[in-house]
Amino acid sequence: GQACATEGASGCRCMASSDPAPVVALFLERSTLRAGMRDLEPKVVAFRGLLQTEVLKSKVAELEMESAVDGFWADAARARDNMQALNIAKTSLQEATQVEESWENLGAFMELLEGDDEGDTELLKEASATLSLLTSQLDAWEVQQTLSGPYDRMGCVLSLQAGAGGVDAMDWAEMLLRMYTRWAERKGYPCKVLDVAYGEEAGVKSATIEIDCLNGFGYLSGEKGAHRLVRISPFNSLAKRQTSFVGVEMMPLLDETTVESVDIPENELKITTMLAGGKGGQNVNKVETAVRIVHIPTGIGVRCAQERSQSMNKELALRNLKGKLLIIAQEQKAKDIAEIRGDQVSADFGSQIRNYVMHPYKMVKDTRTGIETSDVSGVMDGDLDDFLVGYLRHAAKLAQL
Repeated sequence: GQACATEGASGCRCMASSDPAPVVALFLERSTLRAGMRDLEPKVVAFRGLLQTEVLKSKVAELEMESAVDGFWADAARARDNMQALNIAKTSLQEATQVEESWENLGAFMELLEGDDEGDTELLKEASATLSLLTSQLDAWEVQQTLSGPYDRMGCVLSLQAGAGGVDAMDWAEMLLRMYTRWAERKGYPCKVLDVAYGEEAGVKSATIEIDCLNGFGYLSGEKGAHRLVRISPFNSLAKRQTSFVGVEMMPLLDETTVESVDIPENELKITTMLAGGKGGQNVNKVETAVRIVHIPTGIGVRCAQERSQSMNKELALRNLKGKLLIIAQEQKAKDIAEIRGDQVSADFGSQIRNYVMHPYKMVKDTRTGIETSDVSGVMDGDLDDFLVGYLRHAAKLAQL
């Protein structure tokens, strides 16, 4: 030790050169990255088999050429189908390109690391970040493969109905309305309120929103059911713990082609108009612009008050009614709407799917998948992806049994 201390400017390299920790850490990080790349390779191969970049480029070019032809919009239904197919092809091409870029970048980083004897920490960080990005891209793609239903690629219409719990349930319904709206906003999806019935004291009795995005119905369809809240009631002077329920229903946002293909005889519909209600506006509480349509054989009804004209609200209400009936027909395995058994249409909210506990502890837990989090505020601010993806994986596993 004394000899080392006397070496002065020449320095003592005996400890630095004999310390194996940096070398071992570098070796472990490289090994972890190699293992991660090996694990992802079969997924990349499967991805390439289904989403072939060159084929998608040709598809996009073909559809764009069709849309540029004179008289393209003369056949409105065909034009809409073309634009929808073009949107899907462009989205798939973007996904394929991003995965290919991430895979190539990861391979390049690994080659550089193999020749790096200095332990370049920045290079390791970039390689690790690319591996994480590629993993998330492939995970998202795998989840999309579970969306195989006839309406999964469509947008979604979501309805909330306050249940047991009085004014607390209405307040809870308004909280859920904000939660789903925030989810859409965080994703950058167009979202609009179609109808709201406000509570006398607080909250909303019911509400319907439209989220117009690719795969919206597929991702959100698992939200159907009863959502249970446990908290200290802000409306109870004794500050007692209160349990409240809200029912959530999902419908696909039907495209025009599907709407036109669904025929419901006029004599099976009961159409009524009413004042829109709400918190103000030129026509609110002055003109009967709100429309409610009931399918008489099943008793299923929808209401729309978003638009300023009665005719537009009627059109939207009929579209949403058709969406609702199509989903019920699918659940009952009926060939079409005419075969729906009215006595089998349940009037309740279905099974309880999720608990939101704010007192005496904080926890949100899905009763079907077991997925849970203590970040209640994050969930209420629209951080729902873990629950949505978890349910899709859970449903896919059940379908394979």
